[in-house]
Amino acid sequence: MVTRRVLNVLEVVFVLALLLGVGLWSVPAALILGGVLGVVAVERTLAGLPREGAKR
Repeated sequence: MVTRRVLNVLEVVFVLALLLGVGLWSVPAALILGGVLGVVAVERTLAGLPREGAKR
């Protein structure tokens, strides 16, 4: 069975390969895409955390 950690590592490798490919074509586009993907990653992480004061 594949663990969540392995899936996260595969996702990071895929995103880095994508950014490298875009960076070879256009550096500004890679910087913009990297910023957008960074925001998405932070939002995904925060969505998975339990809220303070939330009833369980």
